[in-house]
Amino acid sequence: MSRLRRRLMLPFALFTLAVSALYALFAFMFIYTVEDRLLERALTQEAGRQREHRARTGDWTPPTTPGVQLIADATALPADLARSLTEEPLRREAPGDAGRHYHVRALLQPGQPPWLVIEVSQQLVVRPIRDKLLRWFALWAGAIALLALGLGWWLARRISQPLERLAREVSRGSPERLPERLSDATRDDEIGDLARRFETLLDRTRSFIAREQAFTRDVSHELRTPLSVLGMALERLLATPGRDAADVQALQSMQAATAQMRQAVDTLLLLAREPAPSATAPGPTALLPLVESWVLAHADWIDRRDMVLDVALARGDALPLPVPVLERAVAILLENAFTHGRPGGTVRIAFVDGALQVENAADPPRAAELAAPREGLGLGQDILRRLLERHGAHFTFCQRDGLAQASLWK
Repeated sequence: MSRLRRRLMLPFALFTLAVSALYALFAFMFIYTVEDRLLERALTQEAGRQREHRARTGDWTPPTTPGVQLIADATALPADLARSLTEEPLRREAPGDAGRHYHVRALLQPGQPPWLVIEVSQQLVVRPIRDKLLRWFALWAGAIALLALGLGWWLARRISQPLERLAREVSRGSPERLPERLSDATRDDEIGDLARRFETLLDRTRSFIAREQAFTRDVSHELRTPLSVLGMALERLLATPGRDAADVQALQSMQAATAQMRQAVDTLLLLAREPAPSATAPGPTALLPLVESWVLAHADWIDRRDMVLDVALARGDALPLPVPVLERAVAILLENAFTHGRPGGTVRIAFVDGALQVENAADPPRAAELAAPREGLGLGQDILRRLLERHGAHFTFCQRDGLAQASLWK
């Protein structure tokens, strides 16, 4: 039985039991009230007859109502009734010993003799059959509760079955295979409207995924290819002898911009791809091989920057991130450090307290930069932060005392 079905059936059962208990309470109150009213009516009639006789003759007459006694003196009261009247002189009903029960009516003044007294333990109708009535009420309450559970099960099944079927179809779907024709097995009701609206949403999602996949594929091909061609052309132009310093500087600026564009494309494509599901967390990725690969690939560019790279990493320094993500992060941090670092300075990369730190000498920020918060250097802190947060990592950047420091940890 589904959780939804149980949740729908439980209120039916609880409501039925509550109504049954309330009905039993009202029934008992009714029969007890009727019984008391009959006894009180007998005493009232006898009291009226006694007062009428006293008004004619000046004396009381023996009671004619069966079981009613006329007691003119408090000393003649039964001991158990006398105790009760001593504690509460005005009470009109009092329990006695050994199951006895009294109804009392003062004829002259409340709480004063004479009294009409009737012991009703043998005349009570409800008390002898009380347990039987309780069992009868409990039996019928249980039967009605079972009927309510059956009705609740039928209604819950009728309501929950389309929802369960819809939930199964949706749970079987995936980004590669979104569910289709969800409304075929639904009725023309609110659940059918939900299925149809969900189908519309899935159709839009399917179109959106197709557009995103096509966009990512086209960007990967249409941007990477011309950037690679542009990079090789710039390398050949820089390798041509006889160029003056201005041309070389312009070509180097173009080469740095091309490298940044290639880096931006690679990072944005990595962000656009959905992370592959993995049952286990990624193992530690060594940092030193990634730094060495980047240095070898950018050796000429580093030489032209006239800066020193100080690698303070050990072989065991690692972070628990996927290799492509950490490779991109290292490339972004080093390229930003060399691009925006002070010429002739040192870029230091180290592993301190479980965090990768890239530090370089930097000019103090200008007043305009201090007035407005800086979103990042080079590719941008925001993109790097989004890339790392997707994999549970963190990134900070600060600049003070002539040093710029970026830290990455998980």
